[in-house]
Amino acid sequence: MIKNMVRGVAALSLALSPLAVPHTALAAPAQPGAAEVLTLAAAIGQIPVADESRDGYERTKFRHWNAGLDPADGCSTRSEVLLAEAVESPAVASGCKLSGGRWISYYDGQEVTDPGKLDIDHMVPLAEAWDSGASAWDAKRREAYANDQDAATSLVAVTARTNRQKADQDPREWMPPAPEATCRYLSEWVATKLRWGLAADQGEADALALYADGPCEDTIVHYTPAA
Repeated sequence: MIKNMVRGVAALSLALSPLAVPHTALAAPAQPGAAEVLTLAAAIGQIPVADESRDGYERTKFRHWNAGLDPADGCSTRSEVLLAEAVESPAVASGCKLSGGRWISYYDGQEVTDPGKLDIDHMVPLAEAWDSGASAWDAKRREAYANDQDAATSLVAVTARTNRQKADQDPREWMPPAPEATCRYLSEWVATKLRWGLAADQGEADALALYADGPCEDTIVHYTPAA
C-alpha cells in the first residue's frame, strides 16, 4: 500500500484550479455492512462534498478516552491502542501503567521507547469530523467515533510532535513528513471518512483527487461502515 514517491504534491494542489467534484449538501451516513475494497480514486468519489462548519464545536463533545474494548482490563482506549500497536510489548503495571516497549511512528518513521512520548491520533481529527458531519450525531455516536478500535485505521500511535503539527488539518493542509507514509495516510484518511459517513469540503476533495491521479494511483482503500 505504501508507495515511494516524490514529495511536493500537497503544495502543488494549492496552485492548481479546483477539480470537478460533484457537490452534495450533506454527508450520507454510511450503512453498516461488509468490508469494502476500492481504489483510492473510487473511494474518494464516494465521499460527499459539502461545505464545512465548526459552529458549536467543543472537544468535550467527543468523550475520550473511555474504558476501551475490555472494561475489565483497567486500560483506557489510549492504553489499549498503545498495547495493540507496540512492536515490542511494554510492561503493564497496576492501573494499566505502561513502561518500556517499542513503537514505530509511521508519520515520521521514528522509533519510540517511551509510551509517554506518543499521542493517539484520531486519523480524522475530532474538529474535522465535527465540521464534516459529526455535529449532527448524538453524544453516544461521537463517543464511539472518538474511541473507535474496531477499525485499525481510526486511531494511530504516533510521536506527539507530529500529532500536534497535524492538529485539526486535512490532507490539503498537512501530510506526514515521512515520504513513504503518504499513500498509506491518504488511504486511512479516506477509509475513516467513508467508515463514518463524513463529507469533505471542496479543497480537501481536490487535494485527495490530485494524489489519487498521481503518486498514489495504485493505492487501495479498505473500510467497513461503522454500526
